[in-house]
Amino acid sequence: MRCKMVYTAGHVEVFDFLGNFLFSADTESEALREMEEWAA
Repeated sequence: MRCKMVYTAGHVEVFDFLGNFLFSADTESEALREMEEWAA
C-alpha cells in the first residue's frame, strides 16, 4: 500500500496515495503496525 505519513501535533497521520486520510497513530512504529493490519 502506498501511503504518506505526516507528523502533526505530536502524532502521525497516515494518508493514502490520493491524499485521503486513513488513520492517526501516536508513533511511526504504531502507524506501521496498523498499515500491516490494513494490508492483511
